[in-house]
Amino acid sequence: MSATLLNFYQKTVLRHPLGATFAVLLLTVAMAFGLPNFKLDASADSLTLEHDDDLNYFREVVQRYGSDNFLIVTFSPKEGDLFDQENLLLLSSLRDELAAIEGVESMLSLLDVPLLYSPKIGVADLKNELNTLLSHGVDRQLAREEFLNSPIYKNLILSADGQTTGMLATLELDQKYLDLVSARDALRLIKSTQGLSAAQQLELDRVSLEFLNYRTAKAAQSHQLVADVRNLMNGYRDRATIFLGGPDMITADMVDFIKSDLATFGIGILIFVIVTLAVIFRQLRWVVLPLSTCAICLIIILGFLSWIDWRLTVISSNFVALLLIITLALTMHLIVRYRELHRDQPDASQEQLVTATVTSMAKPCLYTVLTTMVAFLSLVVSNIRPVIDFGWMMTMGISLALLIAFIIIPAGMMLLGKGKNSGGNDNSAAVTAVFSSFTERHGGAVILIALGLGVLSVIGITRLEVENRFIDYFRSNTEIYQGMEIIDASLGGTTPMDIILQAPTFAEPEQNNAFDAEFSEYSDDAFGDDAFASVEAATDDYGDDAFGGDAFGTEADSGDSNQLKDTYWFTSTGLADLAKLQAYIESLPEVGKVSSLVQIYDVASDLSGHKLNDFEIAFMRKSFGPEIYNQMVAPYLIEDIDETRIQLRAMETEGLLRRADLLEKIRDYAVNEVGIASEDIRFTGLLVLYNNMLQSLYKSQILTLGAVFVGIMLMFLVLFRSAKISVIAIVPNFLAAGIVLGGMGWTGIPLDMMTITIAAITVGIGVDHAIHYITRFQREFSVDGDYVAAMHRAHASIGLALFYTAITIIVGFSILALSNFIPSIYFGLLTGLAMTAALLGSMTLLPKLILIAKPLGAGRTS
Repeated sequence: MSATLLNFYQKTVLRHPLGATFAVLLLTVAMAFGLPNFKLDASADSLTLEHDDDLNYFREVVQRYGSDNFLIVTFSPKEGDLFDQENLLLLSSLRDELAAIEGVESMLSLLDVPLLYSPKIGVADLKNELNTLLSHGVDRQLAREEFLNSPIYKNLILSADGQTTGMLATLELDQKYLDLVSARDALRLIKSTQGLSAAQQLELDRVSLEFLNYRTAKAAQSHQLVADVRNLMNGYRDRATIFLGGPDMITADMVDFIKSDLATFGIGILIFVIVTLAVIFRQLRWVVLPLSTCAICLIIILGFLSWIDWRLTVISSNFVALLLIITLALTMHLIVRYRELHRDQPDASQEQLVTATVTSMAKPCLYTVLTTMVAFLSLVVSNIRPVIDFGWMMTMGISLALLIAFIIIPAGMMLLGKGKNSGGNDNSAAVTAVFSSFTERHGGAVILIALGLGVLSVIGITRLEVENRFIDYFRSNTEIYQGMEIIDASLGGTTPMDIILQAPTFAEPEQNNAFDAEFSEYSDDAFGDDAFASVEAATDDYGDDAFGGDAFGTEADSGDSNQLKDTYWFTSTGLADLAKLQAYIESLPEVGKVSSLVQIYDVASDLSGHKLNDFEIAFMRKSFGPEIYNQMVAPYLIEDIDETRIQLRAMETEGLLRRADLLEKIRDYAVNEVGIASEDIRFTGLLVLYNNMLQSLYKSQILTLGAVFVGIMLMFLVLFRSAKISVIAIVPNFLAAGIVLGGMGWTGIPLDMMTITIAAITVGIGVDHAIHYITRFQREFSVDGDYVAAMHRAHASIGLALFYTAITIIVGFSILALSNFIPSIYFGLLTGLAMTAALLGSMTLLPKLILIAKPLGAGRTS
């Protein structure tokens, strides 16, 4: 610390401690007023990449085909058969009450779908209102068989044992949300590629604020909707086993889990830290000052984030715990150094002791903060918004922690006075002496163990995967897990994906015109006795009014309201392509239910007794009633642009899903086996967006760790002014990061948006330890030039601060293992592993490397 800066610091903090403390408290109170606006955000944005073209396409598809947001309610009666009258009436009552909840656009259940085989109908009947399960005289045993075996309903609404069904509640399409997010993202893209004008920047600020406020309101509505559905379900749980699933339910539960962890485990960690500080230091002041510093730092940064409405997400919620770690470490370093000086210089004044504490710790603490910031800034290069936010929040928080720690701790020391000198009674150095003695006597074993761990880490890293099962984010006894498991295993899968297909550019279907001209060649017998009435009879009953405007995509200029738009996908060639691709997709073990236009074609062919030709397909298409069209055609066909889609749901529970491999297999088959042009096929849906995020993790994070180590290496060179010392300092950090990542590989913990931050955390913690230890070692070596003696003294001094901090954090964060949210458990355990690796590396490997390399000069090793 320069003389000018030290003089300013003494005048403002050490000689006016009350004023400095009051100023910090005033800032804390001002920021605290923002805390009531503190918000958590678990929106779908946290699963997607910034400027992801697939995300924009996904939103376009949603606007074309309708809302993709839904809730699924599974229903299994506790008594009797599902198809008993009492249970069907119970199911009907639940369905009707769900449909009445605000925000639910429509309901679909086995009570609502048309029956085609109970008994088997004719093709001409497709234009009529069809029976449902509750219609008078329906054979329910036949209906059960239809739900189990029909190409339309199989694996969709009834489990294989016939006792569990699912009701799909489609939620209203939020057009305002789509408009706002599209406008915001378009301006963001311009900003990142071209730069914005002043007017465009103002517009971006306005749209971003409006979107954020609207999303907050919608999140509250969605949370309330889920709560309303659950309250409704509670009234039926005595008679049926019921679970809830769906994106909004997952979001609501994730927010609740995070809030619970922040409250419950935050209090638990706080209590443990208090007890630990009391046991270690045995003085009230050394409990109050660190806790006050941590509390002030957290209130200021969280209040600031609340004032500017910067929300914590599932990822950045860990920011609170990590900031506590780093702030606590800074305070413990200052306290341990002060107690050491107080023990060695009992006659010095309080200002002399505090000044010596600050001047000796300023440089290593500053560099630990700077290098830790470099580690967390590596997250900023990610394309994942919550990870970017986490990196910036940690950078801001660490900077604030340094400032607050160097104001509150020294000012508190000045206000409280010297107090009792307990240094002579502190035997805790005996613990760290064990490490230094082991390093001295068994240095070879330290090197061999480090090499062995390094090899195991490399092997473990090669086993790392970016694939994960979203269901594994939750404990098996939670409703969210059980609901997803039933939906996945019994009702066709959980993770939706759409395959969008454009008609080939050479396709110019003329089947409707050909049909109009040549239908007279085909009598009723062509389709079975009296299968069809005349064209006029079939179509007159279902004009524009019946379907609501342009439901069929009619041509306004044709003068014929019944003229459908030509489409390649309702020809025998187009349907054959679809059928071939769908059959392949259905053969994949990781795929559950697959739906497309193929189902209605297969049903119509089965009802007529033979495969339909183009003329029959065209007539069938004209014959659809509104019920059949809206349920079995509209979700899969956009006639205006001759586009169709195949919907599928992937299954997670069996662990076979490899998202990137699945996409590649389907694309390869579609292009090379079916003959679909690569430009005519595109994938979308949550599976695609989540896969994009997972695949980006390796590219944007793991590879940047190398750049982080280079940056830290350069900072080491500036700090230590020695290439040899810098290399020695970086090796334990490499090993610690490798142990954590390798441990994830060996234990099968996937690399995802949560665990990717652990690498940065490990580097940050390891750098902290290395800088403090080497700085103190240099000071101790200058006393007598004895490497071994300097090691023992460094362990007895700075080693205590490292040990106290590590033990407090390791045991404190192990409390997170009790969470219901598995990523929180991973965070707690991996943070503990990172602290253990950093501590052992700094207390054994680092000093041994110093003893071997002798980077401070010849010296001696007595």
